[in-house]
Amino acid sequence: MTVTSPEFVAGLAADAKAAGITGLVAAAVINHDGRVLLVRRNPDDYMGGLWEIPSGTVEDGETILDALYRETTEETGLTIDQVTGFVGHFDYQNSRGGTTRQFNFSVTVEKTEPVVLTEHDAHQWALPGELPDVSNAVRELIAR
Repeated sequence: MTVTSPEFVAGLAADAKAAGITGLVAAAVINHDGRVLLVRRNPDDYMGGLWEIPSGTVEDGETILDALYRETTEETGLTIDQVTGFVGHFDYQNSRGGTTRQFNFSVTVEKTEPVVLTEHDAHQWALPGELPDVSNAVRELIAR
């Protein structure tokens, strides 16, 4: 079963629901020349100033992969060419006090520039060994 199969993706969502997870987020690990794309949260946002991989909420009626494609384009202006793997998930407490599960996929994009930010104040292509202020979960994810 491939990571892009409807059965695999539905299973991820079902597992999260069974675990009592209240929010689902899809995230893109975009590598280029040995570096990973990171975006920085606006200072006045929840977890402001923290660097993260492009990600966003799975909306009602949307699959995790639908959200992955939509959010990557919305947040970076980049278009996913191919989903190349599922690199795991992590859970965190969201701004409403519930638990969100972030599903992380390695992807390739049609082109890596320009990065056009709509919800973040900066971006960088970071070497895995030289990451800025990211969460431990993101640090571990990128180290995989």
